[in-house]
Amino acid sequence: MSSTLIHNAAIVLPDQVLSRHSLFIDAGKIAQILPAQDAYKINADQTIDAANYTLAPGFIDLHIHGIHNYRPDAGLEDYIPMAATLPQYGVTGFLPTLFPNINDNIEAQLKRLAQAAAKGAQVLGFHLEGPFVKHSGAAAPDTIGTANPQRIRDIIEAAQPYRVIFSISPDLPGINELIPVMAQNNTPVFITHTSADVAQTQASIAAGACHATHFYDVFYAPPESEPGVRPCGSVEAILADPNVSVDFILDGVHVDPIAVKMALQCKPNNTCLVTDANVGAGLPPGRYKYTSVEIEFTEIGLPARLTENSHAPGALAGSGLTMDRAFRNAISMLNVDLPTAARITSATPAKVLRIDHQKGKIQTGFDADLVLLDPKLNVRQTFVAGQTVFSEPKA
Repeated sequence: MSSTLIHNAAIVLPDQVLSRHSLFIDAGKIAQILPAQDAYKINADQTIDAANYTLAPGFIDLHIHGIHNYRPDAGLEDYIPMAATLPQYGVTGFLPTLFPNINDNIEAQLKRLAQAAAKGAQVLGFHLEGPFVKHSGAAAPDTIGTANPQRIRDIIEAAQPYRVIFSISPDLPGINELIPVMAQNNTPVFITHTSADVAQTQASIAAGACHATHFYDVFYAPPESEPGVRPCGSVEAILADPNVSVDFILDGVHVDPIAVKMALQCKPNNTCLVTDANVGAGLPPGRYKYTSVEIEFTEIGLPARLTENSHAPGALAGSGLTMDRAFRNAISMLNVDLPTAARITSATPAKVLRIDHQKGKIQTGFDADLVLLDPKLNVRQTFVAGQTVFSEPKA
């Protein structure tokens, strides 16, 4: 593996931005960070002039159903190009997210995907948004199943050598007996699609659930039992627990930015962003087919909605968000600085997946998963393990 010097960049560290610095990559790892004027001391196989563009940790997307016309549910013909496409949006690692229904042979599907050699953004595991949820959301009702321990074991086995991240609802009967099975091998368990009360949520957290995905969306509040007294439910239980992390779809519609700001105050190191992107994300506005439903985008980067030809016309159905746009939205909508934007798109997602000892930061010894951003914070080059997986000529 060749060595690379990225010369003269503004390097985003966890607590500061180092202007006019260089970064040396050797054997796929970050070997050294040094002032640009000292770069002559490095003997690299190749040198890339960053022109003082911003060099940030590569983005990690924990929740993504599709990009362009590709979705992992469709099989290898979409899964392979999906991984190859994501680096143009700065993504270096992701969880292909599937919506299995109760009758799917998800085990056979996962086995085929797990055995494929996808190039581009690194597959960090598989995320199943169902069937162990209480509410289907925009998905078809047949995505709701029952708690079945043997099926969970079969799914985990089929996805080897990857981990399977299950999204569950605390109010699904019997789920707390299954969460420890899902959490084996240091695997996080996500909470979503729920109308659980405080006690139900706390019980699932005690059983091992540790993260809430597309927080606030399909997180229903309990009914008001005392007039004038605001009820508390899963949202409040999750915000109150310092050990539970959350992610948001920051497209300006799925959640009010004030909720993300509140979460950052409650959980500065446990709040992150996802896309929940659907097919059509990154493409012009229009209508697209996702599994058995039709969705529509009216504007780039905004949510998908089910059309009149679907089971719930007008309902939100994922987003047109991409991770580079989420990064820019963090700065414009949340008024955060570059290190914070990098934390919530890279470092915290790595922490959620328990790989933050090697990914998510620009730090010596970490994987050289990086994204080079121009002055408008558009992606110009993406590196996975020090190798260029996307490059666009400088403007």
